[in-house]
Amino acid sequence: MKNRVTRVLAGCVGAMALLVAAGGAQAGSDQERMAEIKEKGGCPGCDLRLAELRGLVLENGDFGRANLREVDLKEALLKDANFTGSDFRRTEAERADFSGSDFSGANMRSVDLEKANLNKTNFQDADLRDADLNTVEANGAVFDGADMRNVLLTRSIADAASFKGAKMDDANLERVDLNGANFQDARMRQAKLDRVKAHNANFSGADFTGVRLVSSDLTGANLKGVDFDGALLRRTRLAGADLSGAYNLDPSRILGACGDENTKLPNGIKLVPCAY
Repeated sequence: MKNRVTRVLAGCVGAMALLVAAGGAQAGSDQERMAEIKEKGGCPGCDLRLAELRGLVLENGDFGRANLREVDLKEALLKDANFTGSDFRRTEAERADFSGSDFSGANMRSVDLEKANLNKTNFQDADLRDADLNTVEANGAVFDGADMRNVLLTRSIADAASFKGAKMDDANLERVDLNGANFQDARMRQAKLDRVKAHNANFSGADFTGVRLVSSDLTGANLKGVDFDGALLRRTRLAGADLSGAYNLDPSRILGACGDENTKLPNGIKLVPCAY
């Protein structure tokens, strides 16, 4: 009996040793992989699923059509990189720097980019559904034609960014700086734009069905031809804004919104004067 117990314990210890060794080998392989990526200047078309690449530093890297699904890229510095057509689903990239990089056509559903640097980054036609872009810097970034349904973009800075033709249903843009941003023809049904600062932004032709604009500042914004069906404008600042041709505005849902002598409104719509 004693010998049998000894053999069982020895077997368990051996199995644990193999697991530890395997974990060490995996960690080592990821370090080697990072070194190889740096040496080759990227890894286009590679399968890097689940890799631990945290803190990877490489400028102008090529990761075109690479599989980076569920990779750990937290705090990585990957400026001006090529990620076109890559798979970034559920990738963890908090506080990473992707400024100037190209993610056009990438599959980035549920990616975590919280607090990332996305200045002048290209996300044209990318799939960003359910993505976490909270507290990012995305000045001059391009999201034209991107699928951004249910995206989180709160407390971010995206001045002069472009969202032309993007799908942004149920997106949360609360407290985002959007000065000079372009949302022409964007679909923003049920989106939340509370407390945004969007001076001189272009929303012409956008679909604002069910949008919330509570305490939002749209001074000088272009809102021509916007569909406001079911939208809520509460304490919305519209000084100098142009709402020519805007339609489906419900006076009962315009509560304390203000304008000035330069505000252009559809027939039948009135605003209180802005006091500040």
